[in-house]
Amino acid sequence: MKKALAFDIGGTKIYSTIIDETGNVIGEIDKFSTPKTLDDIKKILKNQIVKYENDVDAIAIATAGAVNNENTGVIGSTGNLVQGYNTIDFQSFSNKKVFLENDANAAAWAEYKIGASRGSKVSVLLTLGTGVGGGIIINDKLLKGKSGAAGEMHFKMYADKRRKCTCGSWDCFEIYASGTALKLDAEEALGNKDVSTYDVIEGVKNGDKKMINILNRWQNDIIIGIKGLTNLFDPDCVILSGSMAQFVDTKVIESEVNSDIVTTPTSIRIATAGNYAGMIGAALLALA
Repeated sequence: MKKALAFDIGGTKIYSTIIDETGNVIGEIDKFSTPKTLDDIKKILKNQIVKYENDVDAIAIATAGAVNNENTGVIGSTGNLVQGYNTIDFQSFSNKKVFLENDANAAAWAEYKIGASRGSKVSVLLTLGTGVGGGIIINDKLLKGKSGAAGEMHFKMYADKRRKCTCGSWDCFEIYASGTALKLDAEEALGNKDVSTYDVIEGVKNGDKKMINILNRWQNDIIIGIKGLTNLFDPDCVILSGSMAQFVDTKVIESEVNSDIVTTPTSIRIATAGNYAGMIGAALLALA
């Protein structure tokens, strides 16, 4: 059975493990804090590859940032990775195949192959975390776009320049649907810069009406975005993943979305491929 050494490279953590061609994690999970220098990131990758490459058939990397259509390099890194990250020659680290894919795209593929969207020809995955990532599958293929950058969740939600997004533009879906967005909702509602997403969730658990209203406002912005995505792509399902997905009510979202779209009804589901979906999806793509 074929195996891949898989990585998940994010702004704060780098994970690595071995995954087989059926999507099973068969190695130990190695975890590193993402270094602040380019050389130190390269060092982690090189050391892991030297350690394991004789035991695998390919190197699979799920990474923050857009990945080119050749799956060889990053064409647009995110602000939480070091300057110059998109200049790394990943293939130089190994004589074996080195395959890259955007982390949200890789997670979408994992859900499609072994998770919540398995059997769906058209699906949209949203990763709700500090930011918002997206992966779109149409007729059994990842939607990559002309350059590889398709699926970025930076479409406009509002036009009044209320919030500047991390991408540099104003009022993108990400800045209204992320964990960062929930904190901003709370700050605006309470007039308190020190309030956290944790405070909101704890307040909701305790029946605090103000916190419930804040969470509902955040979820309503997610609903607005999903309505637009559903009208655009007519998906069988929309998969919600990431650390913030556990705080949404999929039944409410599904009902609200399906009551106000022009396409046929869709299904809203929580991701099931697990915390390592990015690595799993990258490995499955690399070994295909």
